[in-house]
Amino acid sequence: MPTLTFIEHNGTEHQVKGEVGQSVMQAATFASVPGIPADCGGACSCGTCHTYVDEVWLSKVPAAESMESDMLECAFEPRANSRLSCQLIISEAMDGMILHVPSSQL
Repeated sequence: MPTLTFIEHNGTEHQVKGEVGQSVMQAATFASVPGIPADCGGACSCGTCHTYVDEVWLSKVPAAESMESDMLECAFEPRANSRLSCQLIISEAMDGMILHVPSSQL
């Protein structure tokens, strides 16, 4: 099981084990990571699972598709490394991935 690290704006870290094929959002919500309420349940329609993928890991995730990119335009403080965690599907290659939770979601 790959392990993901979510880092809150205040620096608090949460290490979460996720199953291959599960979304990063599901792993976060099952582990009750603060700041990932995922109000739409993973339908890519609310932006409340917004995260910043650590720069080192950006090349390990596929590019955002148009629907996700459109939702990220509505996110608070989007960055080049912004992703909706509901659109990131866990693979073995993501073991050790670091994601930052935006301060606006805490």
